Amino acid sequence: MAPTATITVDDIQLGTQAFWGAPLDERDRAFAALRARCPVAFHRELYTLPGAPAGPGFWSLTRYEDVRSVNRRPGLFSSAGGITLSETSPETLEFFGSMIVMDDPRHAKLRLLVQKGFTPKTVAAIEHSVRIRARALMVQAADRGSCDFVETFAAPLPLQVICDMLGVPAADEKQIFDWTNNILGAGDPDFGEFDALFESALGMYDYAQALGQERLEHAGDDLVSILMHAEVEGQRLTPAEFGSFFILLAVAGNETTRNAISWGMKMLTDHPDQLAAWQADPEAMTANAVEEIVRWASPVIHMRRTAHEDTRIGDAEIAAGDKVVMWYWSANRDDTVFPAGHGFDIRRPNAKDQTGYGGGGPHFCLGANLARREITVVFQELFRWFPDLRVSEEPARLLSPFINGIKRMECEFTPAPVTSDIDA
Repeated sequence: MAPTATITVDDIQLGTQAFWGAPLDERDRAFAALRARCPVAFHRELYTLPGAPAGPGFWSLTRYEDVRSVNRRPGLFSSAGGITLSETSPETLEFFGSMIVMDDPRHAKLRLLVQKGFTPKTVAAIEHSVRIRARALMVQAADRGSCDFVETFAAPLPLQVICDMLGVPAADEKQIFDWTNNILGAGDPDFGEFDALFESALGMYDYAQALGQERLEHAGDDLVSILMHAEVEGQRLTPAEFGSFFILLAVAGNETTRNAISWGMKMLTDHPDQLAAWQADPEAMTANAVEEIVRWASPVIHMRRTAHEDTRIGDAEIAAGDKVVMWYWSANRDDTVFPAGHGFDIRRPNAKDQTGYGGGGPHFCLGANLARREITVVFQELFRWFPDLRVSEEPARLLSPFINGIKRMECEFTPAPVTSDIDA
């Protein structure tokens, strides 16, 4: 790609797979050019999902303030038409029709229902599970000395925690993992063509409906039972609504945290001085370091809205029905908010202002605090047992405009005798 000074809008094709396969520094230069010259730019859609019509294109928001503004104006910018770049088929919307693709008042009612499963008591119980699960991963890796970081540490923890919350049997965890990979990996050669997305969505949807119906008839003490029996204004989740929410929770709770942890380890390897500083004073530095990891990684690269009516953003006239894409990746690198935003700095004083969890508004990530806890615990455990762990090869990145994913990433460390007693 050309240097930033000579990049034009025509050089930057955000609606192509090729752009998302380019090196990260090229991606950063492109978004820097957009922020500087055309922060609200129109891009064509050059690929479509099977069964969906060709899209008309989309407006790209690349500056921090514009992204936050649209996120916080749900009355003007709708989520109901879909949240990704491409047009979505009716079948796909049925599977992914959870509250993330709804507007108020239905969105507000569903969110009130599912929030009943995220009370302080429930989250406290989950926190203990996170620690137990993380320690078990350390035990399993203790004598290896090298491994795939994603497969060994970053991927299992959030998946296992989500399955614990949902009461999913351990024997089914691998199936849930494969489904989530296929759903968010659609278009990447390692995960097949888009047909795998629909097959996985249908499989998970059917699995979740059956699970929800079973808990409705035979309640336990897991999150599914809480959700299926919760009421707001006399209404409960239907098994179909739970099926869609299950997909959202399993996919978002697994993939995003997994990739934040993976990118965090990569950046700490690239910045050994910051790794040493964090390890030397974890009490003082952990909270901010976790925010900086999420800011830099931006695990969810974008979210899309649809304009309800004619409006204006910056110098651009947005028509009713136009798609508006909030590029969280770019907002998190806006130098006017985050000086040297392309860099990684766990001491960054305003890291907590990152948009990695949605930048506020009614769709702010329900699981943000759980994700923070998972990232915190896994690094606490890694620092304790494998303090010299380092990434040893460049990561294999997911080809996706939606998830900033790492598929594989080799690491090395000195084996250590890890105890399974979390109180030790």
